Amino acid sequence: MTDAITATGLVKRYKDVTALDGVDLTVPTGSVLGLLGPNGAGKTTIVRILTTLLHPDSGSATVAGVDVLHHPREVRRRIGLSGQYAAVDEYLTGFENLDMIGRLYHLGAKRSQQRARELLASFRLEDAADRPSKTYSGGMRRRLDLAGALVADPPVIFLDEPTTGLDPRGRTEMWEVIQNLVARGTTLLLTTQYLEEADLLADEIVVIDHGRIIAQGTSDDLKLQVGGERLELTVRDPGRLDDARRLLEPLGVGAASLDAGRRSLLMPVDGGPRTLSESLRLLDDAGVVLDDVGLRRPTLDDVFLSLTGRPAEEAAAGAATASGAGPGSTAGTGTGTAATRPSGGA
Repeated sequence: MTDAITATGLVKRYKDVTALDGVDLTVPTGSVLGLLGPNGAGKTTIVRILTTLLHPDSGSATVAGVDVLHHPREVRRRIGLSGQYAAVDEYLTGFENLDMIGRLYHLGAKRSQQRARELLASFRLEDAADRPSKTYSGGMRRRLDLAGALVADPPVIFLDEPTTGLDPRGRTEMWEVIQNLVARGTTLLLTTQYLEEADLLADEIVVIDHGRIIAQGTSDDLKLQVGGERLELTVRDPGRLDDARRLLEPLGVGAASLDAGRRSLLMPVDGGPRTLSESLRLLDDAGVVLDDVGLRRPTLDDVFLSLTGRPAEEAAAGAATASGAGPGSTAGTGTGTAATRPSGGA
């Protein structure tokens, strides 16, 4: 498999700030690379360099086999870009926006109009095709913006936080569109703040912080870096929390951590359901009543926290926002195995 995107030693500085500090990237053709990192880590700077909008201070890059620095016009003919904010003309209709982009790509009047209608149908915007885009919802604008990036049917697409600001329904619709693109063989570089988005869409994930790549691998590879399954339980009586730890720690592969305020215990284990079953038996025999118990696998939230060292309260707030969870909800990526106990205890 050839590589659709390569970058070697990319460096970009703004006076005393180093935005990129020697970044190397490789994205195989027909795959999705998820680029994660805190705000200001350098994600958008990478996208701007690879899409010819910014010149690096040093380093080299190719996109679709073309040198980004020496042949930028040819690169632009082979890529599509959807930035953090929808770049549509609010006073043009959806059809007119896409038709205009087609003409800018020199597709000709007939082909531009045909392509505009095809994309409006693909993105479920036919009913709004002749309305000014300023009347569109946020989700509709994002879909129109992504459709604009596809007018010339480019082999490589850059999506810079494509679902920022969308509600859960809008994000789900955008994910379907992206998955359909990948199924057709398009290569994607995706930056996102939503970790479950990267978990769902990316073949490989790169984590960047302070302009440097600090981790790279598949979602499962990265999760293994922060350990395996954990047994998590909540006792009804806070006074029995120490008893639960004393009983269960011999079953684990590390020390249990306690949160007295939430009456919870979290302990690394390697026995999966067998450990869960044995834990329930021991607690039942000792008369320790549980309100909740389950097995939890590490999520990308855990990976992100472990690698970037973000404050726990900041990560929790971001995870809740990303997943659409409300106060008191547990945000995750769907990788946990829950076994909830009735409130009546054993």
